[in-house]
Amino acid sequence: MDSITFLVDIIAPAFWNGLLVTLSLIAVTAPIGFALGIIIACGRVYGGKVVSKIFQGYTIFFKGCPLLLLLFILYFGLPPYGITLSPFVASVIGFILCNSAYNSEYVRGAILSVKEGQITAAKALGMTRNQAIRFVVLPQALRRAIPGISNEFIYLIKYSSLAYMITVIELTGAGKLIATKYFAYNETFFALAIVYLALVTITTFGANAIERKFSIPG
Repeated sequence: MDSITFLVDIIAPAFWNGLLVTLSLIAVTAPIGFALGIIIACGRVYGGKVVSKIFQGYTIFFKGCPLLLLLFILYFGLPPYGITLSPFVASVIGFILCNSAYNSEYVRGAILSVKEGQITAAKALGMTRNQAIRFVVLPQALRRAIPGISNEFIYLIKYSSLAYMITVIELTGAGKLIATKYFAYNETFFALAIVYLALVTITTFGANAIERKFSIPG
């Protein structure tokens, strides 16, 4: 089988199916991880001593726990306790826990960069504290957090490949199966690297466009 035929007939269909799984993992993980990151960040900054410590512990734990180990715990470690997750669900949960922990740090830093006096000014205009946080602080903070959150989204694209370790046949998993079956490691992994590079490049351009559109002048 020549290289072109191998690429068109074998690699392309398998990569397409794997890419759909990868994009599904990202599509579920990214919005939930983002929303949860905002909640955690607000809890750490505005939630009081107890809530702040709880969320701080959450962030420290899931930032410190290797993602692959977390996936193994969710997929292999829970069944003895009567909890059985599908490979896809275990991957999504693991990614969300990790993703939200990092997103929360970006958002928290952005919240702290907004001057406290803006809440005072909002209260003087008749807003409650929660309204001031929601309508004054968060819109500014989220715009300032775009670069960090964009980087985390790119990391998510790359570490989604770890799902293969618990039998999810995503992009990397599809490549590994082809390479093993046809003993075409160089061709397959080189093609795989190009696909990931394309995904990251497209995401980077998109993130830069969003950052330019929503950046705060000055």
